[in-house]
Amino acid sequence: MNKLINPALNELEFLEGDWDMELSNAAFLPDPTQKVNGDVSFDAIEDGALLVMRQAGAAIWVIGRDEDQSEYKVLYFDDRKVSRVYNMSFDGKTWKMWRDAPNFSQRFEGTVSDDRKTIHAYWEKSTDGKSWERDFDMLFTKR
Repeated sequence: MNKLINPALNELEFLEGDWDMELSNAAFLPDPTQKVNGDVSFDAIEDGALLVMRQAGAAIWVIGRDEDQSEYKVLYFDDRKVSRVYNMSFDGKTWKMWRDAPNFSQRFEGTVSDDRKTIHAYWEKSTDGKSWERDFDMLFTKR
């Protein structure tokens, strides 16, 4: 594991390492009560210039930030060949990501525990950008 050296990413250093992820209450699953478990890793890349999140080989998220901006940008790509760009914020306790796109907007909110070893989160979606519905819940637990 590299130490982040980009000062614009310092507040995310606690994410580095391996995490267990549990997805639950997912309406898109055949059985919405089913829980899906996976692995997530956060690693500094390019000598600490960026942070990358990998979800069990299915998705990759690259996180960066302009040193003069408070919000991050996140580039996403998954095994379905879907690519998206999200805005992201982190205030030390609450992690948010969002994208406003015609016909399919999304937002994510995660609450980081005081010891920074668990994150309780959820995703919401909207087809009109006004009415939102819960997509699924997530729990991240640091190993």
